[in-house]
This record gives sequence, structure tokens and C-alpha cells, in this order.
Amino acid sequence: MSTDMAIFLTVAAVVVAATLVVAVMLLVRLVRTRRHLRRAGLPADRQWVFWGAVAYLLLPADLLPDPILLDDIGVLLVALRSMRSAADGPAAPGR
Repeated sequence: MSTDMAIFLTVAAVVVAATLVVAVMLLVRLVRTRRHLRRAGLPADRQWVFWGAVAYLLLPADLLPDPILLDDIGVLLVALRSMRSAADGPAAPGR
């Protein structure tokens, strides 16, 4: 194996590992946000956002190949933002 190939594979492995770490961190934040919203009375229309994002992350059918988790990260970010807006919006209980 040439040195260039070894460097390329090392960089690719680091990028894949970094995107996996980011995806897992976002999934943890999404789960914590859902747990927080459930305690406060999660609006029923936001539950599909959570489950849709989790399914998109776990299912093998993606817009980009699985080692590249950028589309999964984008879906998790949109779901997290949507669920947080539910907490801040007028539909939140007690407001």
C-alpha cells in the first residue's frame, strides 16, 4: 500500500468517525429534548418528527451512502429544531 493511499484511508476513517460522533451526540440531544417535552406534555404533532429522525438515522436507505452521515445529521438537526420550537411556540402547555 502506498503512503498516499494510507493517508487517504486514515483521513477518511477520521471523517467517518467524526460524523458518527456528531450524529450520536445529536441523537442524544434529540432524545433528551423529547424526554423534556414529554414531561411538559409533548404536542402529538411533534412525535412523528422524533420517530422519523430516529428511523432515518437507523435505516439503511439514505440520500447519501451510510459512511457519510451528513444527511443523517441534517435530519437530526431539523428534528431537534422542530421539537425545540414546539417547546417555545404557542402550542406549549402552560403558556
